[in-house]
Amino acid sequence: MRPPRPDLPLLAIAVGLLSVVMLWGAIFTESLATAGGVALGWVLGNFGWLFVVAADFFLVLAVVLALSRFGRIRLGGDGDVPEFTNLAWTAMMFSSGMGIGLMFYGVAEPMTHLLDPPPDLGITAGSPQAARTAMEYSLFHWTLHPWAIYAVTGMALAYSTFRKGRGNRFSEAFTPLFGGRPRPVVGRMLDLLAVLATVFGTATSLGLGALQVEYGLNELFGLGGRRLEVVVIIVLTAGFVVSAATGVHRGVRILSTFNVYLAATLAVFIFVFGPTVAVLDLIPASLGGYLNDLLSMASRTGAFVDKDWLGAWTIFYWAWWMSWAPFVGAFIARISRGRTIREFVVGVLLIPSGASLLWFSISGGSAVWLQLSGAADFTGKIAEGAEAAMFALLGHLPLGSLATVITAALVALYFVTSADSASLVLGSLSSRGSLHPPRPLVVMWGVLVGSIALVLLLAGGLEALQQATILVALPFVVVMLLLCAALVKELREDPGAGPRPQFHPHGLPDALRRVSGEDDGE
Repeated sequence: MRPPRPDLPLLAIAVGLLSVVMLWGAIFTESLATAGGVALGWVLGNFGWLFVVAADFFLVLAVVLALSRFGRIRLGGDGDVPEFTNLAWTAMMFSSGMGIGLMFYGVAEPMTHLLDPPPDLGITAGSPQAARTAMEYSLFHWTLHPWAIYAVTGMALAYSTFRKGRGNRFSEAFTPLFGGRPRPVVGRMLDLLAVLATVFGTATSLGLGALQVEYGLNELFGLGGRRLEVVVIIVLTAGFVVSAATGVHRGVRILSTFNVYLAATLAVFIFVFGPTVAVLDLIPASLGGYLNDLLSMASRTGAFVDKDWLGAWTIFYWAWWMSWAPFVGAFIARISRGRTIREFVVGVLLIPSGASLLWFSISGGSAVWLQLSGAADFTGKIAEGAEAAMFALLGHLPLGSLATVITAALVALYFVTSADSASLVLGSLSSRGSLHPPRPLVVMWGVLVGSIALVLLLAGGLEALQQATILVALPFVVVMLLLCAALVKELREDPGAGPRPQFHPHGLPDALRRVSGEDDGE
């Protein structure tokens, strides 16, 4: 078999554009930050609604496909069976999808909303109502909506690759919109957008991880500063390059599974040594409040809500998940061959969402209860930055230093698993969809993603990461909507879904005649 070859035109354009961004940020740091701020204001003012509507649409579509006759369709041949066990499948999916984000925002988001509630709700900061809203918004941003974005992308890619037998290129899933014929120029443009979105979405996660690891080292050893952030990114980049080069079945699978066990250990530690009974109260209360207010939260746009707040929270999250969609979607597709659409959607939507519910109730809920009860005051730590929030909680628990070490190690490992998964997907996207891209190409993408994360951190920290994510995700919203149209078009013609339901307008009269015996003489 001929080894996979890189797509040189695509690779040259992508690397060229990313190199320009890196040089711009390294040489004209303030200019990049200013341009990013102006562009972000324009996007939020004109297209914030698009992110909100699109995210809602993806959730509805995923649920409808799973519950309909299309849920019987297998992502592969009719006789295919899943390649990975449910545990390994869930672990890899979760680690690639949002592991770093959960560690970074698990305490920070609930506490930020508690101390500074959404501006349009008229809620008093620090009140029980603010606490409820804080938990609801945290679940809103981290459960069903993000995983629905991943689900529709992964489903479309898995269906195209394993069911229809096309190549693994992102653009191959759009073939139904091209009349079943390839369009090399348009396809390459779609692959290029997927590459750019993946790079900046991954760089955002790596930047968050570097900030949190750096803060953890500062808590433990008194180290800190920009130099340490540079060292952290370089060291962790080297780690995920090594992991990615070993492939999915070795490095990625082993580290992802270990991450799940380590995160579960940390959650149990906080649950046992924190306010256990309060957490048990919070789990059903937070879930009920989230489901009750889901429609109102999902429909908030800049019409009545401060656009800056939306840009810092909801729209940033939706853009982050969409920019990660080609990467996480392609990775989930890669590990989901042989599963039915119904099994795929249920697993991708409910399992990680349930884990997010537990994580935010345990970590963020513990901090919220400590703040409300007066047992702790996190106001100063939250003002330092979101990266300080988790360590502030651990500092109020027994064995806080040990827990801090575990947390810093866990964030570092999530950094590695997220980035090595992204490197594999980027290698696949830039080598004509190869499931086993050349290792030098994977290593090159690993180094490039780490470099972009470093440049964005130096250009403006968390704010620069958020700006880049939203700007890159804007054109990709339209691409994802087209991807959904292509998927639905093919599913409607798939024989694996069974016959279409037939509508018989005279069915009831005919049945009555048969029961009464009127048709006996016919």
